[in-house]
Amino acid sequence: MTATVIDGKAFAAKVRGQVADHVARLKEAHGITPGLAVVLVGEDPASQVYVRSKGKMTVEVGMKSVEHRLDADASEADLLAVVKALNEDPEIHGILVQLPLPGHLNEDLVINSIDPAKDVDGFHISNVGLLGTGQKSMVPCTPLGCLMMLRDHHGSLSGLNAVVIGRSNIVGKPMAQLLLGDSCTVTIAHSRTKDIEAKVREADVVVAAVGRPEMVTGDWIKPGATVIDVGINRIDAPEKGEGKTRLVGDCDYDSCAAVAGAITPVPGGVGPMTIACLLANTVTACCRANGLAEPEGLTA
Repeated sequence: MTATVIDGKAFAAKVRGQVADHVARLKEAHGITPGLAVVLVGEDPASQVYVRSKGKMTVEVGMKSVEHRLDADASEADLLAVVKALNEDPEIHGILVQLPLPGHLNEDLVINSIDPAKDVDGFHISNVGLLGTGQKSMVPCTPLGCLMMLRDHHGSLSGLNAVVIGRSNIVGKPMAQLLLGDSCTVTIAHSRTKDIEAKVREADVVVAAVGRPEMVTGDWIKPGATVIDVGINRIDAPEKGEGKTRLVGDCDYDSCAAVAGAITPVPGGVGPMTIACLLANTVTACCRANGLAEPEGLTA
C-alpha cells in the first residue's frame, strides 16, 4: 500500500482563497475590512520570519494587517498597554501575541489579557473552556487545520477511532476536543502511556504532535489509517554535507507511508495550514463581532 499524500500546501492555498472571497464580500456588502494585529516582542529570528509571513498573507487576502514591535526588554506594562489598545480598536478583529515571549514576561497573563472574541490563536482560558464544553469558541489554528484536512479526506469522521499523540495545550488537548466534537472515539497518548504502539495500532486516525523526531514508525500504524504529522523537527543530515540539517516530522515518513491510507508530509503538510487558519479565524471573529453569518467551511 502506498499512502495518499495530503498536500497541506495546496489545501492551505484553497483555504486562503475562501478567506479572500469572504473578505471581498464583507467589503462589498457591508463596508467592513477584517483586521489582524500581530505583536512581536524581541528579535527572535524564527518569530520575525513567521510574523513577516503572516503580514504578507493577511494583505494578500485583502485584510488589514497591523504589526506592533517591542524591544526584548519591554516591560509587562508596556505590552499589556498595547494589547489593551488593540482590544478597544474596532478596526482590529484578531489579535495575536507572537510566542515565545522573553522570559521576564508572563505568557499566561498576556494571553489572558486579550479580548477572547479577538483571540484568534484560541489560547485564552475562556476559549479553552468553551471548546472543552462544546460551545462556540475561537479554535487554535493548528488543530483546526488538522480537522479541516481530515474532514476533507474522510467526509464524516463519526465513529472513527482516533489517537492523538501529545497532550500540549496548543495542539494535543484541543485536537482531542475537536475530534470528540466530530464524534470520534479519542485516546490521548503521551510519554507515560503504557504500550503506546498497541494503542496507536487501533487507530483509524493518528495525529502525532509530540515533538520527537520520527518517533512513530510504520509498524505502529494500522493498515489504511490516516496519519496527520504535526511535528516539525530539525535533525542532522550528514548526507547533505557537514553541518547540514533537514526537517522531519514526528513520524518516520517512508515506513508510515508504506502502511497508511493517507499521510501529511513534513514539510508541506500541517505547517502551511496554521497561517491559513489564523486568517480564517480572523474572518470568523470579524463576522461574529458584526452579527454576520460565519464563513462556511472555515470553522470547527
